[in-house]
Amino acid sequence: MKEKMSTRYMAAVAMFAALSFVSVLIAKVIPNVAGFLSYEPKDAVIVIAGLLYGPLTSVLISVIVSLIEMLTISSTGPYGFLMNVISTCAFAVPAAWYYQKHKTQKDAVIGLCFGVITMVVAMLLWNYIITPFYMGVSRETVAGMLMSVFLPFNLVKGGINAGLTLLLYKPVVGALRKAGLAQPSSTGSDKRVFNPGFTLFAVAVLVTFVLLFLTMIHVL
Repeated sequence: MKEKMSTRYMAAVAMFAALSFVSVLIAKVIPNVAGFLSYEPKDAVIVIAGLLYGPLTSVLISVIVSLIEMLTISSTGPYGFLMNVISTCAFAVPAAWYYQKHKTQKDAVIGLCFGVITMVVAMLLWNYIITPFYMGVSRETVAGMLMSVFLPFNLVKGGINAGLTLLLYKPVVGALRKAGLAQPSSTGSDKRVFNPGFTLFAVAVLVTFVLLFLTMIHVL
């Protein structure tokens, strides 16, 4: 039984890693913010895996995908790898940890809010530390960008990924359980894949932050 569960888990991790990397490739068509900050929806995929299998799964997938990205399509090398892992884990781990303690839709929202806040704070700190090295600019220049560029970008990125997670979690998990890659819910919630009120809330969150992002890239 343990071997079967381990095989199913590894298959699920591989699937989520593949989906995460595909989302990175697709996101290449999205314009950058401030010329160098790129939005990638992979965090939504990785946090869904964490909500289902636990926060360590989010860490594992984040490292795998960021390493593949560094070795294939990234131009930022180890700095980009480090920042990708920190950003994704700062978002996904608190959200998955909180949800694993409670496992209700309300607590999924609270966990994702924690994840967004943690990610924003972490990226302000780590951009201040790391960005001068890989961009070749002074720390004073980066400090001047923290509130005007990095804060709004990471807040909007976190909001989009939180909205995507809320919208996609139930359908994705339901499909995984039907495919035998995840255990059935102990609460019997599999039958309630569609919740109109919650879906409307998720769509509202997603649309709000997408509109903000379009404003940031000067589409609106």
